[in-house]
Amino acid sequence: MTRVSIPAQPDLVLLTWQRNPLDPGSARKIIESRIIGSASPCEKKLAPNSLLFAALKCLKKNGFVVVVSKKTTSVSGYVLLQRG
Repeated sequence: MTRVSIPAQPDLVLLTWQRNPLDPGSARKIIESRIIGSASPCEKKLAPNSLLFAALKCLKKNGFVVVVSKKTTSVSGYVLLQRG
């Protein structure tokens, strides 16, 4: 008899970001984040007003890959990452 198991669901993180519209060269900061599953150990880096660069570095270091990254305006956008 063959054993059937349900595959583990992937972890997903959606980050929306914005930079200062008066300074186009400013750092991108997280506006909001949504986690489906787990973002461990990076949860603290996903808080509003945190640097997007630091959050992406932590997530990638812990097995996440960027699925979609899109600018919605010249100063805002979103990034969707997946692990597993």
